[in-house]
Amino acid sequence: MDLAAGDAGEEDVMRRMPLAVGVLAAAIIVRAASAAEELPKEPVLPATVAAKAAAGAFDKCKEDGYRVSVAVVDRSGVLLAFMRASGAGPHTVSSSTKKAYTAASLRRPTGELAEMIAKQPAAQGLRDMDPNILMLGGGLPIETGGDVIGGIGVGGAPGAQFDEACARAGLESIAANLKTPSGK
Repeated sequence: MDLAAGDAGEEDVMRRMPLAVGVLAAAIIVRAASAAEELPKEPVLPATVAAKAAAGAFDKCKEDGYRVSVAVVDRSGVLLAFMRASGAGPHTVSSSTKKAYTAASLRRPTGELAEMIAKQPAAQGLRDMDPNILMLGGGLPIETGGDVIGGIGVGGAPGAQFDEACARAGLESIAANLKTPSGK
């Protein structure tokens, strides 16, 4: 048995090991980069922007003399920001949240949806498909670059048109934050 030949073989393997590890690592990195490119890229509504929208709507309603609740949700309908005026009715907590959820989920203003189901009885099932849906005016989708990224809902003003005006003021307060880069 030639021990020197065995030692030379081990030395050769040991010498090539770093190269093999390097090639393997590079392959893993390339594969991971390729997989990352396949992931969807969606804009999100940051909590700070949601809070600014809620404050804008809240301030408009306060200025107009309405005691309301304002809710802002993300694209999935999860609450990001909420404000309630002292003296706002207890029902306004759920109505504002449900309006925001409905606008985000169905991607349309809730007043528009309420009108649609009033005119098209076949569409009335929409109101019953989820316990968080509320077909009353006062909810608006939050959009950027054609993507709905959330919803804002206001409840407590003396009419859906006033709730919606406050919600619109909330959207106007974040308009600069919703501008999309020219690359989109």
